[in-house]
Formats: sequence, C-alpha cells, structure tokens
Amino acid sequence: MEYIEIIIATIFVNNILLAQFLGNCPFLGTSKKMETAVGMAMAVIFVLVMAGVMTWLIFNYLLLPNKLVFLRTIAFILVIASLVQFVEMFLKKSIPALYAGLGIFLPLITTNCAVFGVCVLNIDKELGFLPALVTSFGYAAGFGLALIIFAGLRERILIARVPKPLQDTSIALITAGVISLSFYAFRGMV
Repeated sequence: MEYIEIIIATIFVNNILLAQFLGNCPFLGTSKKMETAVGMAMAVIFVLVMAGVMTWLIFNYLLLPNKLVFLRTIAFILVIASLVQFVEMFLKKSIPALYAGLGIFLPLITTNCAVFGVCVLNIDKELGFLPALVTSFGYAAGFGLALIIFAGLRERILIARVPKPLQDTSIALITAGVISLSFYAFRGMV
C-alpha cells in the first residue's frame, strides 16, 4: 500500500513539473507534437529511473561510507550525463526520426533539473532502495503524463482561433498554468 501512495503522490499530488516546477525547458520545448512529447517522456522515464537507482547506489555505497558526500553533485551529474549519452546513441541508431524531432532537447535532459532534483530528493528524504526506485518512477511517469497532456492540448490549440496577442508561447504558458491548477485539485489525496 505504501508504494501505491508513493506513485499517486509523485504522479498527481507532487508532480515534478506542475507542482514543483522542475524541468520546464523540455516541457515547453518538446510539447508541440504528440510524437515528440511521447518520445521525450519515454527518454525521461528511462533516464530518471536509471539515474535514481544509480545515484542512490553510488551515494549509499560509495560516497557515504567513504565520507565523500561533498562529491554528490558531481557524481550525480556524471551519472545523468552518461545515461543521456546512452539514450542519445540508442535513438540516433534505432529511431532517427525521433532523434531529429527531439533535437537539442535530448541532450538537455542532462541539465534537466527534474532529473537531478529527483535524485537529490531521494537522498535528502533518506529513502531506502525500493522506495527510491518507486519514487523515481512515479516522478518520471508524472513528468510524462503532464508532457503528453500538454502536447495534446497544444495540438488542439493549433487548430483553434486564438487572439493574435495570445498566440504561440503566451497561450502555451496559460495552458500550462491551467493544467497545473487542475493537478492542484489532487492536493490532500495522500
């Protein structure tokens, strides 16, 4: 039951994008097309879950026992950058259209504060291995859900009549705010 609560809390209540406002760059940049949004969501899910697991292991079995906690940021960034490089090589070889569609936003997962933020949250909350894994997955799934919902709405907005001053980025930010408010309704669930 504890893990179900973690999943609900990380996807809906404490959504990394809509409640904690981490990772907004790829959220706004890759949400113009549904295919790109789904690809970015899958890439972030893979990177965030793997980074959450690997950074937890490195922190608890290498940095903490050897009193090297001050190297946490550097170690976490190296892990995240390595994982993103792996995803980039995989997509370039196996799905070149998605690789081209993601463009600069794929390498930007390395500097995505949502990925780094979740890794730090797992350590700061002193979670065990399994709760850290579930938390990482939940935050990643919440990121993906928010990104896909936003992409769907942005595709619908493209065919709607939007007043000239509100077109493009303005209406996208308003839409993101409305989505964030709708997720706020989940507060108090867990």
